[in-house]
Amino acid sequence: MTPQRRRGAEMTATQEFSPADTTDTTEVADQPYAYRRTELTEPDWRRFPGWREVTEAQWRDAQWQRVHCVRNIKQLRAVLGDLVAERFYDDLAADQRELATMSMLVPPQMLNTMSVDSTEAFYADPVRRYMLPVRSDRDPEWPSHPHSARDSLHEAEMWVVEGLTHRYPTKVLAELISTCPQYCGHCTRMDLVGNSTEQVVKHKLDLKPVDRQDAMIGYLRRTPGVRDVVVSGGDVANVPWHQLESFLMRLLDIETVRDIRLATKALAGLPQHWLQPKIVEGLERLAGTARRRGVNLAIHTHVNHVQSVTPLVAEAARTALEVGVRDVRNQGVLMRGVNATPAALLDLCFALQGEANILPYYFYLCDMIPNAEHWRLAVWEAQELQHAIMGYLPGYATPRIVCDVPYVGKRWVHQVAEYDRERGISYWTKNYRTGIEHADPDALRRRYPFYDPIPTLPEEGRTWWAAQG
Repeated sequence: MTPQRRRGAEMTATQEFSPADTTDTTEVADQPYAYRRTELTEPDWRRFPGWREVTEAQWRDAQWQRVHCVRNIKQLRAVLGDLVAERFYDDLAADQRELATMSMLVPPQMLNTMSVDSTEAFYADPVRRYMLPVRSDRDPEWPSHPHSARDSLHEAEMWVVEGLTHRYPTKVLAELISTCPQYCGHCTRMDLVGNSTEQVVKHKLDLKPVDRQDAMIGYLRRTPGVRDVVVSGGDVANVPWHQLESFLMRLLDIETVRDIRLATKALAGLPQHWLQPKIVEGLERLAGTARRRGVNLAIHTHVNHVQSVTPLVAEAARTALEVGVRDVRNQGVLMRGVNATPAALLDLCFALQGEANILPYYFYLCDMIPNAEHWRLAVWEAQELQHAIMGYLPGYATPRIVCDVPYVGKRWVHQVAEYDRERGISYWTKNYRTGIEHADPDALRRRYPFYDPIPTLPEEGRTWWAAQG
């Protein structure tokens, strides 16, 4: 284009888009969500009566965090003092007796992200809702769905050796341990993970850790079709580092393994663990070995609310990336009262991606475990949330909302094949056989059901379920 023609084009553009020809922005309706950058802050733990004398050095110490986890109501009362009324403790005790599927274990780091401005603020706090569930949280009529199950995803049915679930054709889940540094009330592995509760006697891993790991490595060496290993538990942060590093180095020796993902809620709940020098040095050794062998090493964590994203969490994520871990990703769970609004999800995602270098990856519908109906969302609600968050985040950082369908696996919520909204039954299909279906000729033709929480159904649907007994 000649200079004269270029100037002409510029003049035309100026004339066409001059301010005089545009609508006054004050007359345009506000966006449904308004982004404002918010810097991360570490709440002051000294506001808790039981921690008034705790120093910053103690707070940053992983061992101090572990020793001072809240494991029972007596310990919680010692930390909170009179910030919370006695009726809350009574409510918590009732839940522990009657409905809790997970024992209490809350690291100071997690408790410090909860609001204790008043008893009502503590009741309403989104992190409290899933870390310290109380009796009044639960649905009084339908605490559990009739199709709820302890192992709702049937992972143990698909163990090819103890602790190794082979559900997807090219991917496996390796459960190295049955404990975590924190216990979330909605845990999908509540049948195995943590201490037994009044309602749930937990299953146990029988093999010694070394024997279990040997069996897993043996299976993976014999099964070259597996290229992706999620190393989980429980939580890998509870595996002694020398054992974990040894197991991961053995995985890296298997030529057909190309992706390794470390699953750890502790990156958010106990970031001090991942900042310990010996852990950082070991992670750097693993990342270097993975890089040389062309294996993608990632960390997957579990953050459900923006309050949990603090400077220490961001420091732990950045440190992992700096020593060579390829990605740090988040897999949250959608829960009513926690993050089930577009604003709550977007606030969390912007804090993760923009401030902590953690990629928002998945949000799962809460699984159909017992006593979880008050947390769970219907498929249609998840579809609306997926629609609502589109277009705000970068495409690569826009999380997928998925339904983990029993005997199927993860499906985007818009992939539902058929949906009876009145009875809250959705039907899903799949394109692969799980490890227990190789001889099933109908596995790829069958439709697999998933169930909405009954309290979300119209009156006709609730009546229908009541009639089913």
